[in-house]
Order: sequence, then structure tokens, then C-alpha cells
Amino acid sequence: MTKIELDALLNIDALNEAAEMLKAMAHPVRIAILKLLSNGKPLTVSEIHEILNIEQSTTSHHLSIMKTRNIVCAKRKGKNIYYTISHQRISNILNCIQQCNNKN
Repeated sequence: MTKIELDALLNIDALNEAAEMLKAMAHPVRIAILKLLSNGKPLTVSEIHEILNIEQSTTSHHLSIMKTRNIVCAKRKGKNIYYTISHQRISNILNCIQQCNNKN
């Protein structure tokens, strides 16, 4: 391995950013929200809380944490704010979690 490859592999800032993103995702409610959003359809807080049967304030709290870590994006349309997953890599992480959870 060359020094350039090693430096890229050990980029502390990138590793810290990845760790913070994973910590922000590491909650059952957040994983459920992300799975719901992984179909690509933008959803409002109200839609998410109704589908998952959790309090709207709880839903907003978890979305806020994930928005801060750039895991989800929020776009306002009229009175509503619609949430989507911000990067394909988030969907890839969800797929990995699901595969690890499957019993073979």
C-alpha cells in the first residue's frame, strides 16, 4: 500500500464524519424512518408518524438529528416539509443492516 493510499484510508476527518453519521443512524426509530424513506418517495412528518405509529414530536426529533448529520434532506412545498434520504450511500448502509439482520 502506498503512502497516498494509506493517507486516504486513514483520513481522520473522513473517518470521524462517517462515525458521526453512523451514530446518528444507530437508533431503531431512525432506522425505521430511513427504511420508510428508502423507497424514494418524499414524506412529511405527519405521514411518517402515522405510518410508524409514533408521536409526531418524536418523529420530528429524530428527523432533526438526521437532518443535522446530513442523512436526510428537507424541502418545503407550501405548508409541508418533505423528507428524503440525502445520499445513495445511506440506502446502501440500510441494505447492509438488513442483510446482517437476515438469518441464513
